[in-house]
Amino acid sequence: MATFSELGILPALESALGTDDITDPTPIQSKAIPVILAGSDAYVSSETGTGKTLAYLLPALARVDAAQRALQVVVVVPTHELAMQICDVGRELAQKAGLGIRFQPLIGGVSTKRQLEKLKDKPQVIVGTPGRIDELIKGRKIKPHTVKSVIVDEVDRLLLGESLAEVRSIIKSMQRERQLVFVSATQRAETTEEAEALASDLVQVHAGADQVNSAIEHFYIECEERDKAEVLRKLLHALEPLRAIVFMHRSANAEILASKLNHHKIPVVDLHGAKDHAQRKNSMDDFRAGEAKVLIASDIAARGLDIRGVSHVFNFDIPTQSKDYLHRVGRTSRAGSQGCAVSIMTAQEVRLVKRYQSDLHIEVRVGRLAGGVFHVDN
Repeated sequence: MATFSELGILPALESALGTDDITDPTPIQSKAIPVILAGSDAYVSSETGTGKTLAYLLPALARVDAAQRALQVVVVVPTHELAMQICDVGRELAQKAGLGIRFQPLIGGVSTKRQLEKLKDKPQVIVGTPGRIDELIKGRKIKPHTVKSVIVDEVDRLLLGESLAEVRSIIKSMQRERQLVFVSATQRAETTEEAEALASDLVQVHAGADQVNSAIEHFYIECEERDKAEVLRKLLHALEPLRAIVFMHRSANAEILASKLNHHKIPVVDLHGAKDHAQRKNSMDDFRAGEAKVLIASDIAARGLDIRGVSHVFNFDIPTQSKDYLHRVGRTSRAGSQGCAVSIMTAQEVRLVKRYQSDLHIEVRVGRLAGGVFHVDN
């Protein structure tokens, strides 16, 4: 397999990666980096946890002219947390490599005035949510004519639904010769068709089937709906996760569950759309710092986040689609570590186990609690 430098990445960036023990490109990085470096429009797809962020960020940084104090790369993402995460990764890489490239997050729920002050520093890369970026372009606060690359991450969220019009508007505002890169964990006909409508000569870059990391063990435990919170509490005591994410559908229910677990002296934070930016940032900071061992999150809030050290994922509310199960369990077993996914299911929900096993080619074993210990039935 080729090294990062052999793929065309700057030696300074390769050295910066080495300080984090990243020495070999992943399959999706090996395929995507040369295509993006060449300036081609691309649709990059690979399952969760395979290194897609670096697959587009490394060649994007390599194409930035640090001497030019003008916007050159726009990264569009669906959530505040993902925008901050990508900015942090990019800043750290650029700093370690001595590139002098400036990053700026642009997200809703934060003072526009403060963000406009930051834009006066003339960042070469902005990372933000579509609504805020589109708003600032239309308000002529962002000058799109110098942009070389537009990267749309998590396209299965952004090229469907209400965000689509904003993404289209952002892309339409750019020069015609700009590069478009679309990134996703899954390949869906609807998003691929929309991407091809926006970029006529789109290069498809895919690595691996839509499958779950083989280092993750999968279990389910059956109980009544009313007993789920108590079962989760017992599971957290029995399994003693280093760090766990609990997935739920509704914001209100996440807050209720967090309150119940905190009552039992389990340090928990919750992350969902009903919280404002400052509250969500505090939750993420506490979870990453280890002050809270459990994060209760909605699918939308947790999409694309790369949190190191997540040993367990618990499905409290059960995903009906296998692709959503794939996204969720991909939060654990990052960077070659082992992971565990436990779904807390009612008798009616257990039927979904067969769907997961068939679609994702995994084995989901039956678990049970007895005497405060988690047992696995053979």
